[in-house]
Amino acid sequence: MEDESLGQVLDAVGPRLRELRQQRGVTLAQLSESTGISVSTLSRLESGGRRPTLELLLPIARAHRVPLDQLVDAPGTGDPRLRLRSFERNGITYVPLSRRPGGLQAYKQIFPPGVPSPELEQRSHEGYEWMYVLSGRIRLRLGPHDVTLKAGEVAEFDTHVPHWFGNPGPGPAEVISLYGPQGERLHVRARPKH
Repeated sequence: MEDESLGQVLDAVGPRLRELRQQRGVTLAQLSESTGISVSTLSRLESGGRRPTLELLLPIARAHRVPLDQLVDAPGTGDPRLRLRSFERNGITYVPLSRRPGGLQAYKQIFPPGVPSPELEQRSHEGYEWMYVLSGRIRLRLGPHDVTLKAGEVAEFDTHVPHWFGNPGPGPAEVISLYGPQGERLHVRARPKH
């Protein structure tokens, strides 16, 4: 019975690897370059033609900047921390970082290149948003302003102002976003330098 469940976990790794790579807009050749694993080995891993090993999964997890257990979907071990599932909406992967109904919501968002489509019109709605670019670039159209945020840059705005943001490429972009309900403004406190 235990061998059967282990086999099911290992069989699910290949499709999970393919889905993660495609969500991030990365080709097999690009992943091969960043991991040092051959394209043919990566392809066989994704198709189930090769069993995953720790030596193969560790560099892939590092390249995608995800914990190893996300690749294998290992069963929980009694850890009290929340393990919130990621989801995809309009081509963007959302990784929940908080679980507080009605309060501020925190997400890591992964935008493949060209997502969402630049043809989308600016929209407005209730709320307030703060975003920090971890990697890549994010184009933000906010009212009459059109700016490109790079890694390490932050934007904060009232979502009543018509806005749109997306990844102009060339590679994937990762963002930490905080959404405040009903126009709740985020307060950032910093200690003064001594």
